[in-house]
Amino acid sequence: MRAYQIISKKRDGEKLKKEEIDIFIDGYTKGKVPDYQMSAFLMAVFLKGMDIEETADLTFSMMRTGRVLDLSEIPLAKIDKHSTGGVGDKVSLILAPLVASCGVCVPMLSGRGLGHTGGTLDKLESIPGFKTSLSLKQFERNLKKIGVCVMGQTQDIAPADKKIYALRDVTATVESIPLITSSILSKKLAEGADGIVFDVKMGNGAFMQDQENAITLAQTLIKVGKKLKKRMVALVTDMNEPLGEAVGNSLEVIESIQALKGNFKEDLMEVTLALGSYMLILGKRVKSFGKGEEILLQAIRDGKALEKFRQMVKAQGGDERVIDNYELLPKAKFEISVKSPKSGYIKSIDTKKIGLAAVELGAGREKKDDKIDPAVGFLIKKKVGDYDKKGEVIAKVLANDKNKGEVAKDRILSSYTIVKAKSKRLSKIYHLVDNKRIKNI
Repeated sequence: MRAYQIISKKRDGEKLKKEEIDIFIDGYTKGKVPDYQMSAFLMAVFLKGMDIEETADLTFSMMRTGRVLDLSEIPLAKIDKHSTGGVGDKVSLILAPLVASCGVCVPMLSGRGLGHTGGTLDKLESIPGFKTSLSLKQFERNLKKIGVCVMGQTQDIAPADKKIYALRDVTATVESIPLITSSILSKKLAEGADGIVFDVKMGNGAFMQDQENAITLAQTLIKVGKKLKKRMVALVTDMNEPLGEAVGNSLEVIESIQALKGNFKEDLMEVTLALGSYMLILGKRVKSFGKGEEILLQAIRDGKALEKFRQMVKAQGGDERVIDNYELLPKAKFEISVKSPKSGYIKSIDTKKIGLAAVELGAGREKKDDKIDPAVGFLIKKKVGDYDKKGEVIAKVLANDKNKGEVAKDRILSSYTIVKAKSKRLSKIYHLVDNKRIKNI
């Protein structure tokens, strides 16, 4: 069967057979199907969708284009976490070493920035020398030695997804539940994890902007993952404002280190501790959410979490001195204050606009081969529900190009809605989704 026939079949809304999906994905991985045909296929899936069986077949097909790791020699439970992406979402940088310091092995295959959202790999690579392109032997060795490793996809792990992931970013096909699910799980199921905690973002800064789609994505991830008998749970969390304060690669590294030192922003702490507690539950380290939170906080107070981060940075070639000296991280030339145009309460923030402004500034990619400037970004000083006076600083722009910085300043200003009436702060965690239920939190 030709690629053309498979594309046209999905374009017309028909269900694809497992064999058809295998042929198309294998052909693309081997270079027999060109980018333009994969782009057409992605758009067809985006517009017509896939059912659970098709999504599972697509996931497994992508997974089987590479190796599937066997981490059974590691006696600890292997639990990963994955976020669907947001603005200022640096949770993985904190969570991986934090959970590992509590006796659960954390194998983490992560991605780069996608659309208006940042990427874990881009953030970690702002640490001088930090390597995310590791061999599978290095990945396994680090997991056995220190219990945590964060790396990017290789040609050995779901190579089909590595190619498709970059293409989705520039073809306006990111916000598709089957494509998101297959991308996430083809990597996660190949890395050898026993279980996964998903952070499904919901709101104007997320790919899933409404509750229905967010819950559907969470359920789809769990249903497809269940077919391989993996322990899974998902939290639906807020992305109607940036998470924490920093938006931008080296800035988010600094905020993550600060968190591991115990200096958490309240919203960042809430989301991190919730996800970490469920990782400890899936890893059978604790039985209750409260106990998990207690152990995580103790690991921060004892310095164990920060030490595990230090070990991770050193093991992956990074300059561990950045933990004590932030001046060793990339630093922007210009700092531009964004001041409130009037007094009032912040009613809402257009978070996607802020993410796109960060991309334009150089913190992300507009094209898949763009280079990232690790130093630039924003510090968001005011959030929804805060009161600010006219002329008060609501954000700061860190830029290496002053003109781009001024444009970013205007973008941030236009993303804020300030009103006289008092506004409520946003809830950070909305739902827990597992194999049996959807629970409001």
